[in-house]
Amino acid sequence: MSKTIMTVDDSASVRQMVSFTLKGAGYTVVEAVDGKDALTKITGAPVNMVITDLNMPNLDGIGLIRAIRALPDFKFIPIIMLTTESQDTRKQEGKSAGATGWIVKPFKPDQLLGVVKKVLG
Repeated sequence: MSKTIMTVDDSASVRQMVSFTLKGAGYTVVEAVDGKDALTKITGAPVNMVITDLNMPNLDGIGLIRAIRALPDFKFIPIIMLTTESQDTRKQEGKSAGATGWIVKPFKPDQLLGVVKKVLG
């Protein structure tokens, strides 16, 4: 059974690129347009990992991570930030919220798959 990864980004083109890359590697992908949409879709879904943008409307990546970590079923799932932000203070903020890792955009498909395989095993 393939693992399910949720990709959360307000950019349709980024979601498409992430989704295309992950589906090509055999993963099932659930897409969400922002943190609020992600929280609606994650409850009751068999999501094994979340890849989220930082800057999004309604609920940003940091808020999403904190909300996911507060859900008992998703407290320990891997969450990767995929963002244009590369400042150490923002990375530290993400790590403090519970992010597992950080990938800076633009990313290469092989780089994304490498991180996903390393995190999901």
